Amino acid sequence: MKEMNTNKLEILGLMSGTSLDGLDIAHVSFDFSNDFPSFKLIHFHTFSFPDVLLNQLKNAHKISVEAYLKLDKDLGKFFAEKIIEFMRDFQVEASNITAIASHGQTIFHQPENGFTSQIGCGATIAYLTGIPVINDFRSLDVIAGGQGAPLVPIGDFHLFQKEASAFLNLGGFANISYRDKDVIHAFDICPANLPSNLLMQRINQQVDLNGHLARTGKVDLALLNQLNQLDYYQQTAPKSLGTEWLNSTYMPHFDDQNDISNQLSTHAEHVAIQVAQVLNEAQLPSVFITGGGAKNTYLVERIASYFKGKCIVPDEKIIDYKEAIVFAFLGARYLRNESTNVPSVTGAKRELSTGVYHKVS
Repeated sequence: MKEMNTNKLEILGLMSGTSLDGLDIAHVSFDFSNDFPSFKLIHFHTFSFPDVLLNQLKNAHKISVEAYLKLDKDLGKFFAEKIIEFMRDFQVEASNITAIASHGQTIFHQPENGFTSQIGCGATIAYLTGIPVINDFRSLDVIAGGQGAPLVPIGDFHLFQKEASAFLNLGGFANISYRDKDVIHAFDICPANLPSNLLMQRINQQVDLNGHLARTGKVDLALLNQLNQLDYYQQTAPKSLGTEWLNSTYMPHFDDQNDISNQLSTHAEHVAIQVAQVLNEAQLPSVFITGGGAKNTYLVERIASYFKGKCIVPDEKIIDYKEAIVFAFLGARYLRNESTNVPSVTGAKRELSTGVYHKVS
């Protein structure tokens, strides 16, 4: 491993979101020489999970402790295999990579109980690739009294600040970040892609491409009212959502017997209302939309119909890889001993350089 120059770093950012649509790898170079950091997305690719591993991840919240620990190592092996494949395909030399920054796969997120868990063993990745790994970015923030989420806003305002006044990620959950004077605000707004995917699975499909089926449905006003009245929306930030809440509180409102297209349409309307309400209340003039849901043209149209400002959807590589880029950036900040959390966002007691470093000598 070459000697580290913390002004110029090359990081592999790994992102595996709650939607379980694959492992995103972004090869990113950062230049910290000037007042504001700059980045270049050099290579990028998404690897699908094999069916067996995908099914294990979907059910990880229900398995034994022994099986959970084994899955952590198995996922670490999968990540390492795909990193090696990525580097081989793009002819990336390991000696050029300063570190791998891995978000991991969130299985449990219960900051109110003092813990959050992202699997994908960092020590395994480091050993198998021979490259230092930084992972577990959320736990220290939770220990400091924070939500452990969201962490992406620090990347939004350092790397994409010229693009818009607010940043909306439509992933498994919809989360927002924006600046009010000198204070950054960010939180999970509501579920986004996860309910749509779960509903599509009831008809043996994975994704409602472009929101086509939702577009053909009719909004169920009674269901929409139930969703809009959920207690979470009355809470003040910092706040965050996890799959436990989704399974226990949100999805039970969706009856197996009701028309899927109507349920998809109602969910999209709910997301649009909740997102636009946050944007409008903050009087934001524009929003930069990324995440898988940015490709759902129907959902973006519904948000735009309620939002008084301008919706900006970037090119596809930024839509797909922004979170992987940002976690690479968090890895770079960790190596520079800079903070990776924003206390006004997460609720932590102070700024911290979160993450766990793994290196094999």
